[in-house]
Amino acid sequence: MRRESTDSARSPGPDETAGTRRAARMEAVCAGWWRTGTAWWQGRPRAARDRELAFVLTVLSFAEPLAGVGARFGDLPTRHAPVLAVLLALGQTLPLAVRADRPALCLTLVGLAFGVHQSLGLPQTFASMGLYLALYSVGAHAERGRRLLVMPAVAAYAALSVVLHARGAPLPPQDYVVIGLVLAAVWGGGAVVRGRRTAEAERRRLVAVAATATERSRLARELHDVVTHHVTAMVVQSDAAPFLMASPERVTEALAAISGTGRRALAELRYLLGVLEATGESAANGSAPGGSAPGGSAANGSAPDSRAPARGDLRDLIEQTRRGGQPVDLIEEGKRLPLPIGADLTVYRLVQESLTNAVKYASGRPTRVTVGYGHEHVDIEVANDGPDGHARQGIGDAHDDGRHPAPGPRHVSGGRGLGGLRERVRMLGGDFTAGPRTDGGFSVRACIPTGGDA
Repeated sequence: MRRESTDSARSPGPDETAGTRRAARMEAVCAGWWRTGTAWWQGRPRAARDRELAFVLTVLSFAEPLAGVGARFGDLPTRHAPVLAVLLALGQTLPLAVRADRPALCLTLVGLAFGVHQSLGLPQTFASMGLYLALYSVGAHAERGRRLLVMPAVAAYAALSVVLHARGAPLPPQDYVVIGLVLAAVWGGGAVVRGRRTAEAERRRLVAVAATATERSRLARELHDVVTHHVTAMVVQSDAAPFLMASPERVTEALAAISGTGRRALAELRYLLGVLEATGESAANGSAPGGSAPGGSAANGSAPDSRAPARGDLRDLIEQTRRGGQPVDLIEEGKRLPLPIGADLTVYRLVQESLTNAVKYASGRPTRVTVGYGHEHVDIEVANDGPDGHARQGIGDAHDDGRHPAPGPRHVSGGRGLGGLRERVRMLGGDFTAGPRTDGGFSVRACIPTGGDA
């Protein structure tokens, strides 16, 4: 029986549970109102907020029971002068309407009205809170001459202390020092807030600068990949045209291939220029070059990033390179899974840049593109055979150690290819290697994480 009574006392009853739920709901509603009100207040113009603050403080200064609550220095005998008290109360509240735009003027007017009010021994008023707001505003909003305001403010407070002491204020000197320290702390609090606000603004500026630099670097890589690939293909196709003069049909095919390559290059360049203009319209409404949807976006079931450059399909890229005269084989291992946009674009650009350099430095040599799809990563290898079994300039335009090989007689590398690919892969947390193969030729390998779930 004793255990049952103890358990009954510990378990809440229906009324207690319902009361707890009502209290929780009320707390959630109040928190929501507070967040809404705070967001609304912070969203209003600063000048409007200051005017409203001055109006509210003025109303509270003449409303019971707050009318008689406020700061009182010196504790002089109370003197009743209603008209003068009203005028001085307004002098301590109305200047707050310009506290953020002209904080020095606000402190001067409020401090003068406060000093006269205290020196005359008028009744306490809630309007005296305006002095603390004015001091805080100088610390938080004064842009220039903040240090120059310190000495006049200290001198004015010292003069007020002398006047109050001369009029018979019963406070000992140390009390004036304590009051002065409190006023200085209010000023200092505003300065701390201003410092944090300035630091936050500088942090946001640096973040914006870094984002701009990153975006420019990304667009530079995209432009390099697009221009290098398509222009190289057009140059190779046009160089081969004189050798096809004996066969008009092959000349026609070569010219058609050059025209198609140029059109694809223009489409991708128009897309990138649309992204560069930061309008988002070109990226949102444009279609992927090469007649294929942007890789990975539809498959992922989510809207593609409007800033992500468009790309085609690997099979179309391989076929385009073959039409340019380069023998290329595509080998896909594993089940082809939808990839995140970043990984999908990196795979495409890696194969595109590698094939571009293969056309440059190993024209006519067999090239193999191997793509292995795994659950958590994608393995890519692009390799070409070297002449006579010896390692020669291959699909890379620079060795992994950053040294550039001697340029061939017809092609000069810009030195961006492997560096850009390495940066792309490392940004995704993958591994990248490139260099001559032991059995001749050149290869580029990369392992790109996909996060497991596309």
